[in-house]
Amino acid sequence: MMGERRVSQAALFYEFSLEEHIPADHLLRSIDRFVELSAVRAELAPFYSSTGRPSVDPELLIRMLIVGYCRGIRSERRLCEEVHLNLAYRWFCRLGLDGEVPNHSTFSKNRHGRFRDSDLLRHVFETVVHRCMAEGLVGGDGFAVDASLIKADANRQRCVEGSQGLRPEISSRAVDEYLAVLDDAAFGGASEVIPKFISPADPAARWTSAHGGLAFFAYSDNYLIDLDHAIIVDVEASTAIRQAEVAAAKTMIERAEERFGLYPERLTGDAAYGSAEMLGWLVYERGIEPHVPVFDRSKRTDGSFARDDFAYDHEGDVYFCPGGKMLTCKGTLVNDGATLLYRASKYDCDACALKPRCCPKEPARKIPRSIHEGARDMARDIAKTDAYCTSRRQRKKVEMLFAHLKRILRLDRLRLRGPCGAQDEFLLAATAQNLRKLAKLIPMPAMAS
Repeated sequence: MMGERRVSQAALFYEFSLEEHIPADHLLRSIDRFVELSAVRAELAPFYSSTGRPSVDPELLIRMLIVGYCRGIRSERRLCEEVHLNLAYRWFCRLGLDGEVPNHSTFSKNRHGRFRDSDLLRHVFETVVHRCMAEGLVGGDGFAVDASLIKADANRQRCVEGSQGLRPEISSRAVDEYLAVLDDAAFGGASEVIPKFISPADPAARWTSAHGGLAFFAYSDNYLIDLDHAIIVDVEASTAIRQAEVAAAKTMIERAEERFGLYPERLTGDAAYGSAEMLGWLVYERGIEPHVPVFDRSKRTDGSFARDDFAYDHEGDVYFCPGGKMLTCKGTLVNDGATLLYRASKYDCDACALKPRCCPKEPARKIPRSIHEGARDMARDIAKTDAYCTSRRQRKKVEMLFAHLKRILRLDRLRLRGPCGAQDEFLLAATAQNLRKLAKLIPMPAMAS
């Protein structure tokens, strides 16, 4: 016969252990052993008052944020609801069964205040990187750098023309942050070009149509990764233009040396990092081999001789044209002091049978040479080696990280505004990715039965 559920009197006491109800292979159990937040209180101590009511434990807030970004839950309101209901989330956050979940507004207050003032999220990210290094997952010999566009929380229908600028009466946290970074190399100082449109809601976000479809406002998420296991060594937010991404790459390389003592032998990247100035900085100032395609616009499509058709003599510091004539330089720098001009003799050019293919519209041929051309030549030589082919394959690891960021962690659009908001989200997402990598590569120890 069909059984009937009988409701008996409720028990007076229960024995319930959260520890026993979290599966051994659960993601949060796997990453919990790598989350070291013992120094959080010390980092934040100067930013709390010595009197008043006790605040929400900052370690609890950080653990909740880690849960949210590992699970793709970036809405603080929804995150609080999920932590309240999910046993695994409660276990990871050390809340127990009856622990009170903080209000979602607490996150905003701390994110825009103490966390940013103390640079706490950067500290948490670097703590995880140090753990990756301790586990032997960071070799430090080869790095890869790249950037990916992340849509900003800015409506493209409510923009103003860049030439008009922002109205004086507009005031918000995002506007204040935008004004504060106008001279930064990764934002306003990256380019003097006035953007086509500006978003009053988030003016630091850049109007871009790089994806080929409808233009949108975006930030660039810049990653510097170690090529051994694709550990994210550094992350930086910048405006969505090439010059800013190059500046961010320099910042990350310098910070990796300062914070972690990492000095890579080679750096791989795409052609965006192949400018003469960037290659010169890598070779001359940092001593890093550039496994990067050279950004070169000297190719010609009209059938005339390009710069590659002229042979450069390093010892004599002269060029020789296809006709065997010499081009010399007087040492005068042009183009903002970054280019030397090598000129042929007008007498040689007038008598040359190759003049129609060389300089049909000019009295004599001129060849521009960057002061960083030696570094460009080094990059061209490296591009002919097997090591370069290997680096190009390894560079795809950073592209996979961006795909994971957008599809698994669901960070294809920002929720926070302003440069600081973008940096906060990028740091938390990179921390989550490194923790997930640790959990994948370092097996869980066998649990006692």
